[in-house]
Amino acid sequence: QVQLVESGGGLVQAGGSLKLSCTDSRRTINIYTMGWFRQAPGKEREFVAAINWNGAIIDYAESVKGRFTISRDNAKNTMYLQMNSLKPDDTAVYYCAAGRGGVPSLRKLDYGYWGQGTQVTVSA
Repeated sequence: QVQLVESGGGLVQAGGSLKLSCTDSRRTINIYTMGWFRQAPGKEREFVAAINWNGAIIDYAESVKGRFTISRDNAKNTMYLQMNSLKPDDTAVYYCAAGRGGVPSLRKLDYGYWGQGTQVTVSA
């Protein structure tokens, strides 16, 4: 059973940067397509970015293109989300997810494993 753990969230001013990490300390995530989703208060959980198992295929939500970068280091069994030029609208709980699909998906139902989430708060 994959157990994902996110880290790196926090409070940052608008225009600042944060880097989120996602790993499983006991099982490999290297075979999975991985994704980042976020959920703001009162809103649906939405797709942010996704990456296939070897990093060759990546997809982003339009709202984060050019500001966020998803990556993975399979040697460290870890996935990352570098977030630059943060805006107050980026404030949300960020979740990492793992799925068995061969290509990145923006659909929540394509991911069978989820972390507990990490809070990102961007102040104006």
